[in-house]
Amino acid sequence: MGTAVGFDLDMTLIDPRPGMVAVMNALGEEAGLPLDGEHFAANLGPPLDMVLRDFGAPEDRIGALVDRFRQLYPEIVIPETVALPGAHEALAAVHEAGGRTVVVTGKYGPNAALHVKALGLAVDVLVGELWSDGKAVALREHGATIYAGDHLGDVRGALAAGAVPVGVTTGPCTRDELLEAGAEVVFESLAEFPAWLSRQPLSGAREPVK
Repeated sequence: MGTAVGFDLDMTLIDPRPGMVAVMNALGEEAGLPLDGEHFAANLGPPLDMVLRDFGAPEDRIGALVDRFRQLYPEIVIPETVALPGAHEALAAVHEAGGRTVVVTGKYGPNAALHVKALGLAVDVLVGELWSDGKAVALREHGATIYAGDHLGDVRGALAAGAVPVGVTTGPCTRDELLEAGAEVVFESLAEFPAWLSRQPLSGAREPVK
């Protein structure tokens, strides 16, 4: 079909929460700041600089904190991360339908790539450091007509790109929240995705939200 299906990464394809708790707490201890790893891991989605601001990190330290987080990440988070139920099967279903798999994530690209490699995820294109509506740029560029994610920001990105928004409740948002944001369908996990995809034409993109 020559078209693509997009996926978010954290809490859509993978569960990095144990490592996220550990890395944020390690950063806080090292920096002498009250960073809450449990809260961070329970609300994955927003960009790291936004998260650090919400924790009260001084603005003039945020750049260095982001850099240090990224340095600590590979050794702490990658080994603790697992694929979520249905992740491999969902990616395989796209390929079986003749499409390409595109992961668009707010995560730092090199660290996202480490997850893809470590877990053997069948990803054709990986784009990092895009959040919410900003994901639409990559989704349009790579021809994604469907985008699946666990966060309200993922739904907004799909709508902005004219892609069909698919929600999963494996992250911080409820079914009702995802539907209210505009998700066309919401699954408990990607395990339900292949059967749904088999009934969809991959070429059915919509008009982007203005």
